[in-house]
Amino acid sequence: MTTAVTGATGQLGALVVEGLLARGLPAGEIVVVVRDEKKAQSLADRGVQVRVANYTDVDALKAALGGVDKLLLVSGSDIGQRIAQHANVVEAAEAAGVKFIAYTSILKADTSGVSLAAEHRATEDRLTASSIPAAFLRNGWYWENYKGSVQQAADSGTLLGAGGNGKIAAASRTDFAAAAVEVLLTDGHEGKIYELGGDERLTYNDLAAVIAEVTGKPVEYKDVSEAEYTEVLKGAGLPGFVAEMLASADAGIARGELDTDSGDLQKLIGRSSSPVAGILG
Repeated sequence: MTTAVTGATGQLGALVVEGLLARGLPAGEIVVVVRDEKKAQSLADRGVQVRVANYTDVDALKAALGGVDKLLLVSGSDIGQRIAQHANVVEAAEAAGVKFIAYTSILKADTSGVSLAAEHRATEDRLTASSIPAAFLRNGWYWENYKGSVQQAADSGTLLGAGGNGKIAAASRTDFAAAAVEVLLTDGHEGKIYELGGDERLTYNDLAAVIAEVTGKPVEYKDVSEAEYTEVLKGAGLPGFVAEMLASADAGIARGELDTDSGDLQKLIGRSSSPVAGILG
């Protein structure tokens, strides 16, 4: 069985490839689909099949997915273009005869009001309409998303956000990658929807306490409106669409859309999720 991973030199994809190798899948049975062949040279040196294609080139994708049995479609990074790009991958997979697709989606993709959810929802719909059996890996937020805020919060004494009292069932990229590896290497996942979230379901007040713990400095959470948070992020130099996306995610946190107690992640990886303090410390 040949298993392919798209976006395999990205942060999540790279962890999945390493997980497949660690679980004993022969390197020659792994295909990595990448945009930049040079970035995958170390994988090629280990015997992994490196094939070059991007999400906009259907013909290149068809060639890259030739002979592939199982595919992990890691959601692209081009926000605003992903509906068409992901559809290209599905079309290519259908033409290539891929037998199973796992897709990295977002928590509660079918109902979430987070701006990121619309593209994921459309991709899930395309996969549902496909002849290829699929599984949706609805990943929660990454705790790593907050690493860049730790020092600023410690220095200022304030963690700023628009999450209200909502809980975040985040986990590490390593945890989500391990779940994807399990789905790729075992049977029975066709048609499954996994709502993946960590054990620590923290509010921003809780997160501020964790930052205080790991830095040794007092930190308190200050809640602002989504609009105010957008302007703060723009003022910090983020592009407008990025600021709006992050503020929308925080509004989703306030509504409970990035929280889950499903236990799906823990069942797949066979353990508790990685402690946030260890990730942010």
